[in-house]
Amino acid sequence: MGDANLSGAAGRQPRAEGERSDPMFVNSVEKAFRVLGAFNAERPTLNLTQLADTLGMDKSTVQRFAYTLEKLGYLYKDPHTKHFELTPRNLQTAYHFSQSNALIRRALPYLLHLSQTTEEATNLSIREGTDIIYVVRFMSRHVLAANVTVGRRLPLYCTAPGRAILSRMPADTARALLEQSTLRAYTPHTTVHVPDLIRKVGEVSARGYAICIEEMLLDDISIAAPIVDRGGQPIGAVNIAVSKARCTPDMAEYRFGPLVISTAQAISA
Repeated sequence: MGDANLSGAAGRQPRAEGERSDPMFVNSVEKAFRVLGAFNAERPTLNLTQLADTLGMDKSTVQRFAYTLEKLGYLYKDPHTKHFELTPRNLQTAYHFSQSNALIRRALPYLLHLSQTTEEATNLSIREGTDIIYVVRFMSRHVLAANVTVGRRLPLYCTAPGRAILSRMPADTARALLEQSTLRAYTPHTTVHVPDLIRKVGEVSARGYAICIEEMLLDDISIAAPIVDRGGQPIGAVNIAVSKARCTPDMAEYRFGPLVISTAQAISA
């Protein structure tokens, strides 16, 4: 998978009506997370004015949140430029997630074996909304898409893990997610029309694994199979990514299709 920018807007996404009217919903907590979410690869440092503009919030409100997050160790403020940036403390939550998540713990030995057997990039992804998020990644010595790291978010519709997950959903649920997605052509080969995507998801369901050829990044072939819970509902996907310069699509399917299926089945509850 490639380095397409998928960071998205930091804070302008409106909350659902139910959240705005929910008496248990703590607005100040949500705003604090919005401040942290304002920083990304495109915006590694921000001053108060930039933070307020990015988030669509009052500057004095942003100042209080930024000050508190700085005191808690989640933001660093450069004394000279007055710009804020994220600190390594933000990795702490991700570390605890990776150590405590049952799916990750169950999947790790199987993914390690798959990585060692194939010597290719091997990943575990889970769904969040209309995206997948990489939660485990074993790199290949062939260094394919080194910028795709744990925590990277990519669309469901044009990735093999995403289509593998969609293939195990009820048809109306899969269609709704596709219709909610921002369908963008990342390469000349990206499928962006819902009827075509529904057909491809149906093919994945019949075949048992998904294959995406240069849909997210040129020269990339990705093959994935869904992981399901005891009720048959998808909870993640295993995928292998290889370079098209080293492997034809037919070779990739022949070699890796059965492997991702068997690995996903072994991990499934």
